[in-house]
Amino acid sequence: MGDTDRKLFVLDTNILLHEPLAIYSFQEHDVVIPMTVLEELDRIKDSKRDVARDARVAIRALESLFHDATPDEISEGIPIAKNGEAQGTISILADFELQETVKAFADKAGDNRILNAVLYLQNKRAPRQVVLITKDINMRLRAKGAGVLYVEDYRTDQLIDDVQYLTKGFQLRPGNFWNSITEVKSYTADGKTFHQLDRAPFDPTFLNQYVLDEESDFAARVEAIEDDQLILKDMSRERMMHRKAWDITPKNIYQAMALDALLDPEIDLVILTGAAGSGKTLLALASALEQTIEKNMFDKIIVTRNTPDIGESIGFLPGSEEEKMMPWLAAVTDTLEALHKHDHCTESSLKYICDKANIQFKSINFMRGRSIQNAFVLLDECQNLTASQIKTIITRCGEGTKIVCSGNLAQIDSHYLTPVTSGLTYMVERFKNFPGSANIHLNGVVRSRLAEFAEENM
Repeated sequence: MGDTDRKLFVLDTNILLHEPLAIYSFQEHDVVIPMTVLEELDRIKDSKRDVARDARVAIRALESLFHDATPDEISEGIPIAKNGEAQGTISILADFELQETVKAFADKAGDNRILNAVLYLQNKRAPRQVVLITKDINMRLRAKGAGVLYVEDYRTDQLIDDVQYLTKGFQLRPGNFWNSITEVKSYTADGKTFHQLDRAPFDPTFLNQYVLDEESDFAARVEAIEDDQLILKDMSRERMMHRKAWDITPKNIYQAMALDALLDPEIDLVILTGAAGSGKTLLALASALEQTIEKNMFDKIIVTRNTPDIGESIGFLPGSEEEKMMPWLAAVTDTLEALHKHDHCTESSLKYICDKANIQFKSINFMRGRSIQNAFVLLDECQNLTASQIKTIITRCGEGTKIVCSGNLAQIDSHYLTPVTSGLTYMVERFKNFPGSANIHLNGVVRSRLAEFAEENM
């Protein structure tokens, strides 16, 4: 199965649920799938859980590789062709046969059988490195305790090592901006002012990144990056602070930057990160109503979010799909109520607005396979989605559609995601140089002084 420079990667079930096509990510090395993993995928694919689809995608990918192979070839390993060129191999290990040869765990529970398989390969394939890849932290601890030498997390979709290095979507320059600039070429086009500057002092910088200073009214957005030059679009901080959407004005400069991106028709994807209570959902919904009802830019507003355990429980809730979704979208309905709390009859206003704006509440499961045209899509709680799940949503967006993805990396509920492996982090890093996207991290909690104190001190 290759020379000693090639590693053997044993994949746990959760890897194929996290990224169904992970088998193609190990380049010139060899991949081993224990039979137990296939059995667990088989149980999951017919369940009502959210990951059932991912299990089916992984099974189909494996079937396409093995459909012409003989049993001996499957156990020995067949080449994985990547970009038309065979590099590594993939094989299936009948780990249920190893009970007599490996005494690490006596029972036949799934995780234990996978660990037994890794220990068996570690002994049989020495001196080759046998690496267990799993997203289960406890599985990694147990593997090390059982004597597995190499245990790793799946890091192919991890673009940064520490979430503190995640781009915030803006630069805050010290002092007065113009005092630090030695050479600038300013010009006006289409009624807007642009400044051409040397790029070096701003690096690292990205398209649609905002530039602020500490002492003056200066605010700008990166319009273009050309070799060693940078073009900034001048945006007065005062003008940004006085913009309105559905009678909502920003409470701080971070909200002002977010509102600017949300109302810009040239930006198709807006990513909002920040603490609970920083105004992510409120700004997104206000700008959605403004552009859909007042400006007729969109035909409908689609609100969706990840719904933990929805497969197990949604069927037992009464009503239509939208009524079943209400418990998970309470944050959005709360925001709608807050936007209309001063109306004479809030309930009537909400019903009128929902009909007028054609607001649709959808489960993320039912977004797959659709083509969404001329819509404002709000994808809430993105921190709980994997990169592949977010990709399936964004690729649904067709012409005339704007999507806003919001989330708080401090509130991840998923068992296998961390701030650096969350799909929200992956999306911020992947889209930072895309001219049709903007990312803003909202500093400050504006919900209430109680919420602000709790965020800072608990």
